Amino acid sequence: MVFNERIKQLRIEKKLTQAQVAAACGMTVRSYQRLEADAKPHYTGLLHLATFFEVSVDWLMGRTENRKVRP
Repeated sequence: MVFNERIKQLRIEKKLTQAQVAAACGMTVRSYQRLEADAKPHYTGLLHLATFFEVSVDWLMGRTENRKVRP
């Protein structure tokens, strides 16, 4: 699973709209939609998404199967 699939999966699991996630992460709805459509995230957007969804950046980027953020 790749980045765009993972953020969509998380959004659906939390029963959120694209607009809700975008607002919480400080981006436009269109920017968030592009990420779900396979655009590559900027570093700050990636950090905001990982923090909002409480998952690791490595998991979002497909580098690990462990969702948890290291303490």
